[in-house]
Amino acid sequence: MSQITVFAGPERRRRWSEEERLRVLAEAFSPGACVAEVCRRHDISTSLIYTWRSKLRQAHAAAEPSRPAVPAFAEAVVVDEDAGSCAGTTPAMVIDLARGKRVSVFPTASPAQVVAVLKALR
Repeated sequence: MSQITVFAGPERRRRWSEEERLRVLAEAFSPGACVAEVCRRHDISTSLIYTWRSKLRQAHAAAEPSRPAVPAFAEAVVVDEDAGSCAGTTPAMVIDLARGKRVSVFPTASPAQVVAVLKALR
């Protein structure tokens, strides 16, 4: 007599469509979400979520044309001090970075803080 083994449960090697991956990534990395809870809910490993995110970032980086770094002048705008704004509420300097990022430097920031932030964003 022969023996038959039946495996029940979800298939371990699932195929995820691009829309499903993006939906799970948006859910996992939304503000206040816990990646481990999202992974348990969808029955996937946390490493798979981070692999998907890494591949998505690489695809976006490859899609953006890379321009060679060319030295250029930064535009400076002088604002009248008597405009009626409080010194601590408006930034002393706003730096626009690549990919739409912006850094605001307030007068109360120490030079060491500004240098550390700019080095981190390099």
